[in-house]
Amino acid sequence: MNFRRLGHGLLLSILGLACSEAQNHSDITRVPVVFSGGHETDPRDHGRPVVLIAGALGVSPEVFRDAFRRVHPANPEKGPAPAEAQANKAALLATLGKYGVTNERLDQVSDYYRYVASRNKLWPTQPAVAYAMVQGGKIVGYEIVNGGAGYSSNPDITVPGFPDHAVAQLAYGKSFENNGSIRSIISR
Repeated sequence: MNFRRLGHGLLLSILGLACSEAQNHSDITRVPVVFSGGHETDPRDHGRPVVLIAGALGVSPEVFRDAFRRVHPANPEKGPAPAEAQANKAALLATLGKYGVTNERLDQVSDYYRYVASRNKLWPTQPAVAYAMVQGGKIVGYEIVNGGAGYSSNPDITVPGFPDHAVAQLAYGKSFENNGSIRSIISR
């Protein structure tokens, strides 16, 4: 058996497959994904972005809601009296402290996500950037360039020419830069 000829044949076959695969990827078109919305809050939370606050604190939304049940919110126009603010902070930390949340971190997260909805303001957000990978007239995948941040609910996803095609999966965590980001996009 001529191993040299077999080796050259094998090499040519591998190169042929690689070129064929490269050609298949070259006809993929990247179409920008349009994200809209994604900043709704759960009605139970009375406008607070609890999923974001909880994520930044490293607790579940249920744990944060439980802690917040012990708080007596102040008038948004006047703010809390000093004694009222101390009592509310103590109530929050009595529950959240069990999960390693410190007073400093609670202040940092509360300040970061504080906003006044009646003034048409929103907590800090960063829009996501993604592309649909289109081949042969069909979406074959998604490329997330920047997952964004600050999404408290699934944003609507639109790919021009492909109505009602995908849904986002969100990720929450302690980093403000990634909390409430698009983790993945899944076709419906």
